[in-house]
Amino acid sequence: MPLVTTKEMFEKSMKEGFAIGAFNINNMEIIQGIVDAAQKQNSPVILQASSGAIKYARIKYLMKMIEASVEETTIPIAIHLDHGAAFETCKMCIDNGFTSVMIDGSKYSFEENVEITKKVVEYAHKNGVVVEAELGQLAGIEDDVNVSETDAKYTDPNQAKEFVERTGCDSLAIAIGTSHGAYKFKGEAKLRMDILKSIKEKIPNTPIVLHGASTVIPELVETCNKYGGDIPGAKGVPDDILHTASISGVSKINVDTDLRLAFTSEIRKTLSENPSAFDPRKYLTPAREKITEIVEHKIKNVFGSANKA
Repeated sequence: MPLVTTKEMFEKSMKEGFAIGAFNINNMEIIQGIVDAAQKQNSPVILQASSGAIKYARIKYLMKMIEASVEETTIPIAIHLDHGAAFETCKMCIDNGFTSVMIDGSKYSFEENVEITKKVVEYAHKNGVVVEAELGQLAGIEDDVNVSETDAKYTDPNQAKEFVERTGCDSLAIAIGTSHGAYKFKGEAKLRMDILKSIKEKIPNTPIVLHGASTVIPELVETCNKYGGDIPGAKGVPDDILHTASISGVSKINVDTDLRLAFTSEIRKTLSENPSAFDPRKYLTPAREKITEIVEHKIKNVFGSANKA
């Protein structure tokens, strides 16, 4: 099956009440781990690369590895640009074979966000590519995204309707209380499901996206810290809240931090338990397997996309 856009995935997710995991990729092992999990669970999957990942891995290498994953599997796979900051970034990804791009104009005024999103939508749609946009701002730090708590703001449902109508974007990332990075909450984790409900009522046919939605799995944090890491007080969005979002109208849920923690914790553990190891295959293999384990859990128990390919 060739690479697909997210259009049909999202139509099915809205009709049947489940979410699709969008997993951030950085290297071969992470791509393999994600795709192996999706194939085992017979789930559609979105592989997404941030600008930071593209700088690190280089776009031609990323695309060749993704092509290999498509050739090896029978599931629908989309390749998506995560947090494109400018038209030029989106254009580069479209021109290199991405099937979906995100233009993140959330840091601009409403009118500026509309203007830049419309420009990306026009170019993307001419090339058969779909566009995710963002309205409202999430707090936290991840790659090139850095928003303080004081600057974070929830998405206004009325603005969401106007924004989608004026820009023609295909899906919308909203801010309802999630945040980027490993330190999402100081107190009890809570998302504004009332805002989600109101937005879905205003734009029922527009797929909704949640960014900053890693669970920050406590066992992974503990393993990292046990084997020399220093990640105190990390806290994410619990699985039960994400599951509720999945069946309440969210079509795409982004996962990055959990993958980083899975990969790093397993490498730390392997090297600590085998101090003489210096063959990368010896510590990257268990790290890849841990990615598969975590992604399978998300697909099966949290997002509900198993057997939806």
